[in-house]
Order: sequence, then structure tokens, then C-alpha cells
Amino acid sequence: MALILTIESTCDETAAAVVDDDLTIHSSVVATQEKLHEKFGGVVPEIASRAHVERILPVIDEALAKAGVTLADLDAVAVAHRPGLAGSLLVGLMAAKSLALAANLPLIGIDHLQAHIYACRIAAGRDVFPCVGLVVSGGHSTLYRCEGPLDFTPLGGTIDDAAGEAYDKVASMLGLGFPGGPALERAAAGGDPKRFPLPRPLMDDSSRLDFSFSGLKTSVRYQLFGPGRPDLDASALDPKVVADMAAGVQEAILDCLIGKTRLALARTGYTRLCVGGGVTANKRFRARLEELAAEYQIELFIPPFALCTDNAAMGAIAVEKFHAGQFDELDLDIGAGLQRL
Repeated sequence: MALILTIESTCDETAAAVVDDDLTIHSSVVATQEKLHEKFGGVVPEIASRAHVERILPVIDEALAKAGVTLADLDAVAVAHRPGLAGSLLVGLMAAKSLALAANLPLIGIDHLQAHIYACRIAAGRDVFPCVGLVVSGGHSTLYRCEGPLDFTPLGGTIDDAAGEAYDKVASMLGLGFPGGPALERAAAGGDPKRFPLPRPLMDDSSRLDFSFSGLKTSVRYQLFGPGRPDLDASALDPKVVADMAAGVQEAILDCLIGKTRLALARTGYTRLCVGGGVTANKRFRARLEELAAEYQIELFIPPFALCTDNAAMGAIAVEKFHAGQFDELDLDIGAGLQRL
């Protein structure tokens, strides 16, 4: 049995896990930074990277202790080295390189977005490939053709803001706090999604599988406060307005995500859909995905909540690279940007 230590630090979660080649998760530790970023209404990269420096070794130590293993028991060290915030990525990568060098272990670099899709494979307990892969998170909204666990081809992605980022910014405008996704979902439960006319960017363009949510945020701002006003006083908003706008924004974003996913399924002809990323914790999103799966009579795979948000257990995709002999040298670098088509 091969044991792999996996490390995740792409954004604002410091995480480590120990997994084996049967995809058993022996431990999974996540240190969140929500309280550090709450007053800013979003993740501050410099604060995030400094917090990673403080937490990375205690988190790794805890993951090893919970798994009941030491560095001497490991067969490899894996780390998410792309995409993400540059400073955050560097902390995880340097920790992984140091451990690999000190313990004479192979180093495996993994793609954070592909790991989100692979979380579906872990949860399913069986093969889920080939499939259409959809990642929806605070920093990414991306569609993939996934021919195999290590064969991902981008089909489309966000050309500006990601869906999760739009949730956070609209929640901030509505005075709902941070993180915005869960708060906006709660507010939307009592709202009328049809009250406000909101755009569905790129929905009329069937030739591309990209997303765009910056214009949606601008529309929300203008409808709530009017143009040219830097002072946004959410406390003056009527609670019914807040609920209706939250519901409208949620449906607008989900219409875009579902619409482009429908096109991806038609284009690939695949009968499996794997969805990962923090936004998949949204219950309305899951319901819309289930409706799509029933409509197309396809298999839908969504990980449990603990594997949706950023974590290191989904780094078990490194098992595939381990058995394929795909190891990295110690000069492995970060890839902060997302590959464009």
C-alpha cells in the first residue's frame, strides 16, 4: 500500500491529508482563514500567504498524527501548485519540496481544479471517466472534457469573474457578510427571483462555453444604488429587496452554469457529469444539476460537502500520477494563472 501526503494552499485554506492508493483518506485537516478576511469582504492575498506560513507545518503535523504515520512511512509528497494565489501557492510548494528533499520522497505536483473533479471519483468509489467536468468556486468557473483521470482538456471558463466571486461581491453589496455564498443562499430562500431583470451573459452565444459574471455584478449595483455612487449603504435596503435580489442573482448565475454545461454535454456526447468546487455546496445548484441529469439521462457525480470546499484529500489524484510514474523535480514552479483556450 502506497501512502501519500497531500498539501493544499491555493487560496485561503491551509490543508493536508494522508491518502493511500485505494483512495482511502487516512486523515484530512483543514485550517480556515474566514475570520481573517471577514472584515475585508473577501480574501486578501498577503494576509492569506502569511497565515499559510504560520499554519502549514502544524497542519501537516496534525495530518500525519491523525493518520498514525511518520515521514518514514510515506511513499510520496503531493502538492497543489496551480492555479491559485501566487503567495499562497508558494508556501505549500516550498513545504512539499522541503519534506520531499529531507525524507528523500518523490514530489508530485497536482492541478487544483483537476483535483476538484477527482473528488467525484473519490466519493463515488468507482470510475467516473470519461466525463464532462465542471469546477465552480470563488476563483474559477471552468468546463473540462475529462477523457481520463489525467487527461483533462479545457472546454471553456470564466473570461472575467468566477461564479463564487460574484456571489461574494453581491452579498457584500446586500450587506450579507463574508463568505458571501452561504449568506446569499440563505437570503435567496425567501426571495422572488423574477423581480429584478438581470442579465445572463454569453447565454445567447452557443459557439463558446465560457462564462462572464462581471456585468451581472454591475447590473446589481445599478439597480440597487444607481450609477456613480461610491457609497453603498446596504443597511438602507428593504429586507424584501435584499431577498429578491439574492434570489434573482442566484438564478441568473445558475442559468449560465447549467446552460453552458448543457452545451458541453451535447458537444462531447458524454453521459457522465462531475461537478466540484465550493459553490457545489449550494443546495439550489445541486437541485438544478439533478434536474439537468434527469433531463439528459446522465450520471451526475457531486462530492459530499467536505470534499467540495478546498481540502487536501482531493489531492488523492496524485495516486494516479504515482502509479503512472509522473513525478516532478525539485525545480517545480507554481502556475498561478489559469490556462486559457
